[in-house]
Amino acid sequence: MKKISLIIVTLFIFFMLIGCSITPKKPYNYKPFLQKMPTSILVLPPINHSLEVNAPYMYISTVTRPIAEKGYYVYPVAVIDALMRENGVTTPENMHQIPLKKLKEIIDPDAVLYLTIKEWGTQYKLIDSQTIINISAKLVDTESGTTIWQSTKRMVKSSSENRNGIAEMLVAALINQVMSNFLDPSIDVARILNKNMYYNSYNGLLVGKLHPLHEEKIKEINEQNE
Repeated sequence: MKKISLIIVTLFIFFMLIGCSITPKKPYNYKPFLQKMPTSILVLPPINHSLEVNAPYMYISTVTRPIAEKGYYVYPVAVIDALMRENGVTTPENMHQIPLKKLKEIIDPDAVLYLTIKEWGTQYKLIDSQTIINISAKLVDTESGTTIWQSTKRMVKSSSENRNGIAEMLVAALINQVMSNFLDPSIDVARILNKNMYYNSYNGLLVGKLHPLHEEKIKEINEQNE
């Protein structure tokens, strides 16, 4: 009996400690976003801190669709890039330095999405390869200069996932390395990262005014923030 009592007490303490350590996650603060709810978004080419020189234009090619699907008008990336270059602004760093007032005057977006690539590319090892994408995003209201939303996501995709045994892992790594000469796996990983960044239920991008479920989703967010 003493042993049973001791086990019960131990389990009780254990579950009490678990309960104390788990605190409910606070709702993401969407108040600035709700106050400035944009209809149109200008996406600037990302500033690149990775070693892959083509990363900015590889990544930005994956961004337009998820943002548009969330219910926003997204300015055509190629048109904006050409406009910038015609006016002597040729690098993402310089584009990010353009005053919001000037962007509002010339292009007239409701908000600007500033992106930064922290990591991009595939690392090859003997029995494994890892594709790593790390992106930070900041959405800024052009009228007030207020940051209304921001997020950072890091995605790692390994060739050894769901592989059993060293031989299978080695073959997978070899195939992945050969295929990368024809198809860059970074694009697919970036699309998965975008899903986690823009669509996640905790701090993803809010549903915009052009989305058929806009009013319903915004009502849910308002109730969560009360």
